[in-house]
Amino acid sequence: MATAKDIAQWMFDHFETQKYLYQESVVYKIKSQFGPDFVYKNENGNLAIGKDVLKEFRKISEGKVVWERGDRAWRRLRSNESYKGRQVE
Repeated sequence: MATAKDIAQWMFDHFETQKYLYQESVVYKIKSQFGPDFVYKNENGNLAIGKDVLKEFRKISEGKVVWERGDRAWRRLRSNESYKGRQVE
């Protein structure tokens, strides 16, 4: 049985092969591959990645990956950027 840490590592492995990791597509893959225990419906009624998975993903990717709120996606920290927190505009 998969753990939140396993899924976070799976997310990071996918991220390594892509320029962006879009939350909307990843959440459905998590649900289909690992089951509904790792996702939930948020206050807007949308499927979201479980907080335990996101916590583990943050541990794995801290300082290397940022969240672009407008795109609802994670991307690699650019060489001309300094890490000032997870979210960028």
